Amino acid sequence: MRLMSSLTARAALVLLANVLMITSLGAQPDDRLLRPSPGAGTPVIPFMEGWYGNEDGSVTVSFGYQNRNRDPVLITLGENNRIEPESLGGMQPEYYLPGRHHGVFAVTIPAAMDGTTIWWHLISEGEELKVPGERGSPAYELDRNPRPQGSVQPRIGFSERGPHGVGPEGIVAEQVLQAATNQPVTLEVWTHDSSTYDSNDPRYAKPLDTRVAWYKHQGPGEVNFTAHESMPFLDTRPASPLSRNAPPQHAVAVKESTGPARVTASFSAPGEYLIRARLDNWNASDSDALDQCCWSNAYQRVLVTE
Repeated sequence: MRLMSSLTARAALVLLANVLMITSLGAQPDDRLLRPSPGAGTPVIPFMEGWYGNEDGSVTVSFGYQNRNRDPVLITLGENNRIEPESLGGMQPEYYLPGRHHGVFAVTIPAAMDGTTIWWHLISEGEELKVPGERGSPAYELDRNPRPQGSVQPRIGFSERGPHGVGPEGIVAEQVLQAATNQPVTLEVWTHDSSTYDSNDPRYAKPLDTRVAWYKHQGPGEVNFTAHESMPFLDTRPASPLSRNAPPQHAVAVKESTGPARVTASFSAPGEYLIRARLDNWNASDSDALDQCCWSNAYQRVLVTE
């Protein structure tokens, strides 16, 4: 009888604990990650992806973000979107697409400022979120070494002969393009993947195609990307509707990794814009969006007039 009473009491406690757990879970805020993203109203989250140590003693810190809303969010540079110290800011995005986006820009801390901690502040929906960046824990140290099958960061520039940039910090075009509102302009980058693969592996019998995707990074109006007549867009729908890594919207293939990539863009309003082109080699088996090894950014400024 006592045994039955003991078992009954334990069962009651387990049931009570389960009820309390379910009640607690049901009381969680509406913005839990496992629930569908709201259309709007959720703050954008900044991320520090990691840091590189450079040969000249400087440190490059890679940053990304997650927009948990279904709609894009605009946060202009200034008090609501700033880097501290201010002298190192200016490359952070203003336009935040839905989903998780890795390594969208980087900040290089000069050797003379070694030991400095930089902060990226974002204020959206009345909430301030900030993330630090520095030469810190080895756990966050990134590298440019080849991956198991030989993948390295591909090179991207604005002319066939260079200069080229690699990695999240990439390269910024020296020339500012001129455009008029709602008039198409061609954006072009040149690419090369210097990865060295095992020629005895049938997966790498010839150089793999790479991919270039374009994004509005900064600017006051909408940017409409259309396929250039020489390069159709790829089908870049996510493999799974549950994927948290946002696929590129406007991407083209560079055959066997070397050559030009082009897109046509038009701008809805006058002002200064910054367009980001991201080159990746994710066709390789040892390369993916979660590894900071295997893509590079290029940034093109465009001055748009009436």
